[in-house]
Amino acid sequence: MSNRLAWKWGFIIAILLGSLYLIYPNYKWYSKPLAEREALDTLGERPKRMLNLGLDLRGGSSLLLELEVAKLDKKEPLNEAMSRAIEIIRNRIDQYGLAETQITRQGDKWILVQLPGVANPERAEALIGKTAMLEFRIVKENTEAYSKAIAKLEESEKPFDEDGVLDPAIAQLMPDDAQLMRSKEGGYMVVTKTAAVTGADLDNAKLTMYGENGYPEVAFSFTAEGSKKFGKLTGANISKRLAIVLDNTIQSAPTIQSRITRDGRISGTFTLDEAKQLTIVLKAGALPAPVKVIEKKTIGPTLGEDSIKSGLTASLFGLILILVFMAVYYKGAGFISDIALVLNLVLLTAVMSYFSATLTLPGIAGIILSLAMAIDANVLIIERMREETLLGKPIYEIIHLGYDKAWSAIFDSNLTTIIVGACLLQFGTGPVKGFAVTLIIGLVVSLFTAVFVTRAIYELILTSNPKEISL
Repeated sequence: MSNRLAWKWGFIIAILLGSLYLIYPNYKWYSKPLAEREALDTLGERPKRMLNLGLDLRGGSSLLLELEVAKLDKKEPLNEAMSRAIEIIRNRIDQYGLAETQITRQGDKWILVQLPGVANPERAEALIGKTAMLEFRIVKENTEAYSKAIAKLEESEKPFDEDGVLDPAIAQLMPDDAQLMRSKEGGYMVVTKTAAVTGADLDNAKLTMYGENGYPEVAFSFTAEGSKKFGKLTGANISKRLAIVLDNTIQSAPTIQSRITRDGRISGTFTLDEAKQLTIVLKAGALPAPVKVIEKKTIGPTLGEDSIKSGLTASLFGLILILVFMAVYYKGAGFISDIALVLNLVLLTAVMSYFSATLTLPGIAGIILSLAMAIDANVLIIERMREETLLGKPIYEIIHLGYDKAWSAIFDSNLTTIIVGACLLQFGTGPVKGFAVTLIIGLVVSLFTAVFVTRAIYELILTSNPKEISL
């Protein structure tokens, strides 16, 4: 065996061992009972690099959200706002510990959030939908100047709407420098019209167990610029109350004892889960505008299991059929192609595991199509080799010319299919993207196995000086 061939086989064996190493966590994880997997998932002990199952395979929930475009800042472009909203939603869900979530844009103002394995999406829905607009305002203790507005507010049965916005008929009675806001504890407060410091000035937020009142609290720290703003605000208003406002509702209003620059905390009658969610949304940032759920679907785990079984059965049956056909029709060369095809499937699974790809039913279709393209490449090579055999060429030339003459057709067909897959990936959504990802990865892997690996096998056979090759 030449050094060149030895290097080839060393490379192939290294790739194979690396692939098996990447695939093993999948086997270890999915061989566990569902209840054990869910418990480990909750504790964050899920392996990082492994193949994830999509909503259509695992079951779970799907939320279609609509960004309320009318409430966007007029200076912010819609595309930029949508990108920011998707990133913020993704950060919130990641911090909450929900794995395998797919978040994609649908049309101009809609966002599809798929939550595999989440049968009860209420918590995630509340987490996603919270705008989390944090503001710090000074409370105005002397309310005599606002008596007309306060009187009308107290007469009204519902002065604030569900989002905490004051009835416009009452709001117009307030002067330009003040605003009435509801309190979480009940009642209302008069605060400054504008917020000198907002959640955009925060650097970090964390959950504190437990505060002075016995309830969980959220501790926060400011950025350098935010520290300057907050120091200026608190320094100029010592002995006054500072209203901590979250989504138009005053959470607490502590008295400012001294100038505060770097750190602070939000206290109130939070439950542990409420405090945890508030910490997450403050760390992830505020949404550019509110989002509302316009469609909510739950897919049962039974449907997911049936889909997996059907997909795997179809894939396995098709693979066996191809393997048998190649071995019978093309004999020894067909058996070599079968080895390459199995290796193709192993490498494809390993690559998808490395990138933590999410497998869906369309993704399985992409895998099957890439396997078909791989076997098509081997058919082209073998048929070219048959042509050279009929011309009476020596065995070394038969193999060499077979690959050389088939390469242009193999390369062109794979390249054009990869280009189509790239277009689907760029412009498609949801399941179409899943199909495109597996197809592109499968085609790249198939070029390696169908050309490089099979040729290395033939070159290894040539070292024994055979008189003919079984085609």
